[in-house]
Amino acid sequence: MKIMFVSEEDRAEDWRNEMGKHFPEMTFLVWPDDSGIDLNSVDYCLAWKPQLSVLSRLSGLKYVQSLGAGVDGLLMDPNLPTHIPISRMVDRSLVQGMTEYILYNVIHYHRKMGDYAAQQAAGTWKALRQVDPRNRRIGIMGLGELGRDAAEKMLPLEFDIRSWSRSPKDMAGVTSYHGNDGFDAFMAGTDILICLLPLTDATREIINANNLAKLPEGAVVINCARGGHVVDDDLLAALDVGHIAGACLDVFNEEPLPAGHPYWTHPKVRMTPHTASLTDARSAAEYVAENIRRVERGEAPLNVVDLEAGY
Repeated sequence: MKIMFVSEEDRAEDWRNEMGKHFPEMTFLVWPDDSGIDLNSVDYCLAWKPQLSVLSRLSGLKYVQSLGAGVDGLLMDPNLPTHIPISRMVDRSLVQGMTEYILYNVIHYHRKMGDYAAQQAAGTWKALRQVDPRNRRIGIMGLGELGRDAAEKMLPLEFDIRSWSRSPKDMAGVTSYHGNDGFDAFMAGTDILICLLPLTDATREIINANNLAKLPEGAVVINCARGGHVVDDDLLAALDVGHIAGACLDVFNEEPLPAGHPYWTHPKVRMTPHTASLTDARSAAEYVAENIRRVERGEAPLNVVDLEAGY
């Protein structure tokens, strides 16, 4: 068995060690260091943002595993092989990390911790009005694995949870909206907007001036999906006029975020460098190994990407 690792953002040695625990006899290859071997002999590929046409050169592939929760880093390749399954990463550690990030930031805004930090800096001792969580409307765009787990963890805190997705999705305790018909009502009833959508042609730039205006005044935006969901100038304008009270951004249209970008110093923006949740080879290798075993048995791997839908 030959496994090719194609990523400049993940540690190849970590994956070599962890995959070796499941398949001691495997040959673990790293692109481009091992690009001189017979590429037709590679069985499986673990990939994130590969160079264009790299995967198409591995003509013997049986399946491709994305190393991230999203697959836009793979789908941008016009020569991506479409005759083999491509699987999204759905790993316990990755899901938990994202839920931790979301909960932390929801609580930050719900309990007005930014306002208290400003009061501390000004030497002000003042209690601020506390909102009952049942009156705090949390809107999740994207009710996939990540969105469902975040909603599940917030429900016991008694937040008013609602969701929006492109197609109908139901979850106990969550008010669900879908499609174009449900979008405006979802936005109008959301105080804290969390974007977990896959990045597709249909969702690109969905956080724009027109849609931000549909949120209630004083709403907050948390984006931990993809930077391409946001029109930066529109979000900055909404923050500057006060319609949007704050934004927490983990992903950006250009990464690393260029020096001098307004987000770096904007007083209403909280930033992290695309670290809301990171794939941990120690945990994720179990998921990848299961998918390889399934393919070896002639079964479909878990969480196969719908190439037409883009996720």
